[in-house]
Amino acid sequence: MNSSPCLRQASKTCLHGCCAAPFLAPPPPQTPNSSMTNNKVNIFRYDFILATASSLCCYPNTQFTNHESLPSLHESYAYFTKAYPQYCQTDQADYIRAHEYYHLTLSNQVCLDYIGHGLFSFSQLKKHYQTDSIASSSSSPPPPIPQSLNSPEPFFFDVSHKSVNLHTQVLYGGQESEFEIEMKKKIMGYMNISEVDYTLVFTANQSSAFKLLADSYPFQNNPNLLSIYDYKNEAVDVMAESCKKRRGRVMSAEFLWPNMRIQTRKLRRKIGNWKKMRKRPGLFAFPLQSKVTGARYSYLWMSIAQENGWHVLLDACALGPKDMDTLGLSLFKPDFLICSFFKVFGENPSGFGCLFVKKSSASVLKDSSVASSIGIVSLVPSSIPSQILLEKSSDKQVTLKQKAPIFSEIVELDRDSESDQSENSESCESGKSSGIECRGLDHADELGLVLISRRARFLINWLVNALMSLQHPHYSEYGHQLVKIYGPTIKFDRGPSLAFNVFDWKGEKIEPSIVQKLADRHNISLSYGVLDHIRFSDKHEEEKETKSETCRSEVEGAHVSVVTAALGFLTNFEDIYRLWAFVSRFLDADFVEKERWRYMALNQRPVEV
Repeated sequence: MNSSPCLRQASKTCLHGCCAAPFLAPPPPQTPNSSMTNNKVNIFRYDFILATASSLCCYPNTQFTNHESLPSLHESYAYFTKAYPQYCQTDQADYIRAHEYYHLTLSNQVCLDYIGHGLFSFSQLKKHYQTDSIASSSSSPPPPIPQSLNSPEPFFFDVSHKSVNLHTQVLYGGQESEFEIEMKKKIMGYMNISEVDYTLVFTANQSSAFKLLADSYPFQNNPNLLSIYDYKNEAVDVMAESCKKRRGRVMSAEFLWPNMRIQTRKLRRKIGNWKKMRKRPGLFAFPLQSKVTGARYSYLWMSIAQENGWHVLLDACALGPKDMDTLGLSLFKPDFLICSFFKVFGENPSGFGCLFVKKSSASVLKDSSVASSIGIVSLVPSSIPSQILLEKSSDKQVTLKQKAPIFSEIVELDRDSESDQSENSESCESGKSSGIECRGLDHADELGLVLISRRARFLINWLVNALMSLQHPHYSEYGHQLVKIYGPTIKFDRGPSLAFNVFDWKGEKIEPSIVQKLADRHNISLSYGVLDHIRFSDKHEEEKETKSETCRSEVEGAHVSVVTAALGFLTNFEDIYRLWAFVSRFLDADFVEKERWRYMALNQRPVEV
């Protein structure tokens, strides 16, 4: 066994970030020679894939056929950090989680169902309900959770619907409180979007933002809607209905089964060469990342669409914290952008949506009576105790950036220190002027794009590898595996979302809703979705995968329900290990039936699973 301190201390404390940095090797130096640089990048990616495989290959048998044969949490973590030594350099996120989101530990809850950006920390929520400020430190345990947190009351702010037309709101603005003005500054700074170029409109949620834009967009003159979604999205469906009502044409990219890759040739044809026709073809709805499968798409699709005259809507709802700090947005500025925010990770999923409209594209929007009084909201501040306002200079907080260094990699983007200091200074000035502190946003800013993306890469790929190692005892005889992954599997640049299904020893799919309910009983929060716009390679595969699905088997109509898990920057190794251990329970052929009877014994009533 390696004598590294990180491996020797594979304990619960180590799980929360005690690892030193002896494993960390600096990235290869940059070179002017592009071919040499590309070779180094390829070597780095190849080494990463080998490390992912070795994170489980250290065990005597890398295929697990019994949930009781799984290695312990601490043993698994030791192998994980041996394979990914740089993970130990992301312990700053563990520090934030332990001190600002300690409810996750106290409630023993694994939250893998949050999509969007968190505004506040749990520590702020606690202070909102307590009159006395309780200073947290590494030497003292966190205070108990107040009983009042079970109440559904809003905190910090509430949303108030207002009757206003989107076209009018974007062009002329409206009466806004100082609270709203400063909140907009914070969000636009966090999203790396210039107030000079874009106007921000608060909406009730993501679907409201899509509907507002759809009802105000001139589909009667720009008659096409082309979307790039590998899953069924209700917000996009609402936009599609609005397009059809004005006799527009709705199109979608198609995705190859089961890796869910875009059929690029067909998509290029659908984008077409509209520039020669001297008219706008319509609206191109594009997410940089699938929130279901974790597939990532190139910014170049936006460029191709723009070159052919499309208005581009960038759906940033599934992007991780600080993903907007990449160069893509500055190079290919979309006409519209939509994202969403929630209040507190793991505690309060309520929030609002944001619709950004590029000022040079605002004139395309039209007055619509349908779009009036639907979806646009104001943020109304609730009574905020003095404890959650920014502290005076005499009571400064320790900057978490001093806890651990952030190392850059050859294929990642990082801002230089001078730029960081300038941005942090501007952020602080904005916060001081408003008295609003959004610790959820601040924590993501402190961690930065490089650290967050590296941490997510290690965790999601280990999880994929771990789930694929689970096989039914008679796998070789019947050819049935426990878990099937849809979308990218082990991949350097995949997103931190995962779509999968669990199958019994007969090869029958266990319904995602059942998996979700059973996971919830084990304090693991999952979601489920529906893969859509699937293109099967052959009829046999199509019939096999859509078996028991209540849907048509035609190419354009085929869809498959799946279980989904989404990792955030606060997700740690224990979270993904617990998901792996839970899924492994399905290796027991009687697991579902046992859970049904156990629930009946505890609750004295049957349950539909």
